[in-house]
Amino acid sequence: MKITENHSLKNNNTFGIDVQCSTFACIDSVEELEDFSENILKNEKFYILGGGSNTLFTKNFGGIIIHPEITGIEIVEESSESVVVCAAAGEEWDNLINFCIKNELYGLENLTAIPGLVGSAPVQNIGAYGVEVKDCILKVSGFDFSKKQLSEFSNAECGFSYRNSVFKANTKRDFLITHVFFRLSRKKRFNLSYNALAKTISDRYSEPTLKAISDTVREIRDSKLPDYRILGNCGSFFKNPVVSDGFCAKLLEKHPDLVVFDADGGNKKLSAGHLIEKCGWKGRRVGNAGVYPKQALVLVNYGNASPDEILNLAGMIVSDVRNEFGVELEMEINRV
Repeated sequence: MKITENHSLKNNNTFGIDVQCSTFACIDSVEELEDFSENILKNEKFYILGGGSNTLFTKNFGGIIIHPEITGIEIVEESSESVVVCAAAGEEWDNLINFCIKNELYGLENLTAIPGLVGSAPVQNIGAYGVEVKDCILKVSGFDFSKKQLSEFSNAECGFSYRNSVFKANTKRDFLITHVFFRLSRKKRFNLSYNALAKTISDRYSEPTLKAISDTVREIRDSKLPDYRILGNCGSFFKNPVVSDGFCAKLLEKHPDLVVFDADGGNKKLSAGHLIEKCGWKGRRVGNAGVYPKQALVLVNYGNASPDEILNLAGMIVSDVRNEFGVELEMEINRV
């Protein structure tokens, strides 16, 4: 375990916000976590931080930042049709993707190149190109600070919904994920419901492989999204808003070119990026913050943006979308 005081968090969040925390604790084993838990619980303020790819720090953090560095990926159960893979929370997400490709395990390939750690994936219920991670998660294990013991959540107990889970909504502060268990398929089956992915694959391959799907997803993402190491960002800043079918029908009468997807419960999901673009924000810059020219859903730090600059920009966008479409955008990021 490594503990540093007055630690700069600039390199621990993909937005590149230059703030500090009072204490930064790197935990690299479950045993260390159990031993250190009493010290954590004595502190009134602590926050669990993975790769920082979905976090916007709004000010210095006057408490303990807990950063899991527990690593390891292994197959723990297998049959002729499927396997169960256990991945530690501190593993880079793309390490798990590479493990799946090497072992020809199907299910997560559409989630290639999403920045962050394995332990953050269930919290956010990460998703891309027609797939959500909840579709492959069997269970989640970790340390429950409120009970001072190791606990497990089944898939149903995780309370997954669109970009949400029980870890984000209710127990974010009380539960540190140490391992995630995935049930993956040995049989070749791809999700090509996302039009851009399906078209690219059909144009290039008569019989695509797992690696071909993963490489294509990476190529599409790289063409639309900035590298956070060059231009600070947290990927999608806003959620795609879900509206009723009736409300959507009225919107389409006035704006027939809106990008619309089917959602659960007979509702419709609108493309937040398209709404933002139609309000004229794509590529605009306000001070040190701006909207990425290739993808309006991504807000970027042009070098020295303060949290207030990013939040003020987000607020202007929310206001314009509300005034133009009567739709309220919700931030996808965690504000700390």
